[in-house]
Amino acid sequence: MSDSAATAQGGPRLTDAQKAQYHERGYLTGLPPVFSAAEVADLNAGFSRLCDLLDEGEDSKEIREWHESSLWLFDICRHVQILDYVEDILGPDFYLWASNYFAKEPNSPSTVGWHQDGFYWPLSPHHSVTVWIACTDSDEANGAMRVIPGTHATGLIKHQRSTDTESVLTLELKEGSVSTDDAVPIALKAGEISLHDDRIIHGSPGNPSSRPRVGLTVRYSGTDVKCDLAVNPHFKSYLMRGTDTFRHNPVGTVPTEQYGRLIREHLSIEEADQDEWHDE
Repeated sequence: MSDSAATAQGGPRLTDAQKAQYHERGYLTGLPPVFSAAEVADLNAGFSRLCDLLDEGEDSKEIREWHESSLWLFDICRHVQILDYVEDILGPDFYLWASNYFAKEPNSPSTVGWHQDGFYWPLSPHHSVTVWIACTDSDEANGAMRVIPGTHATGLIKHQRSTDTESVLTLELKEGSVSTDDAVPIALKAGEISLHDDRIIHGSPGNPSSRPRVGLTVRYSGTDVKCDLAVNPHFKSYLMRGTDTFRHNPVGTVPTEQYGRLIREHLSIEEADQDEWHDE
């Protein structure tokens, strides 16, 4: 592809420089907004509708993989502009497999410890990208995600379990095992997105501000990527572009209900313990 930022189809595509930056640094920001102001309003209204389906005592972290049950959310995951960017990173053949909300209420001390997604995910090989969709502004003041550029190239680092933390994770990188001096915040305006590699070290601080920070993460993998079904036997793949000649993974059914809750009563305690790999 040339270094042009747009194609004959009309939507912007990643330039050669942007693709090189992603592969070198492990993440990419600075893209034009994907969602208009009206669409951002719909993003937040839809999020509220999904939250209404939660049971008493649950919070928005439970809204994961609801693209399997909610057509409204599934349609966000297959947004043409997002799929164009993902194709520029993964190539022509890839599938959707996960979606999660990460919401930090105002004055929330909750953090996300330093970690690598790829350490949790029972996927092989490493050929995945996460799209982080800002439903609200996300900045340093309200707990934006932070990444350590280039760390995706160092390989996976062993994580340890700890409960002595404000982090929503109990399995994270050992304190002091990596220098965070070069960490940078992923600042996004509502309607913007970022992309990051499954091996980049990242985390986020609490939200001491009076503003909420709401983000939706969507995960895509090349069709060559296989899930270990012994770890996650309920894994579902949804082909987004191209063809799947590998046929490694079970195929999900596109939902028909506009807003539907994914029933998770089938999860065992052991499987629930694996849910930590659903993380921003």
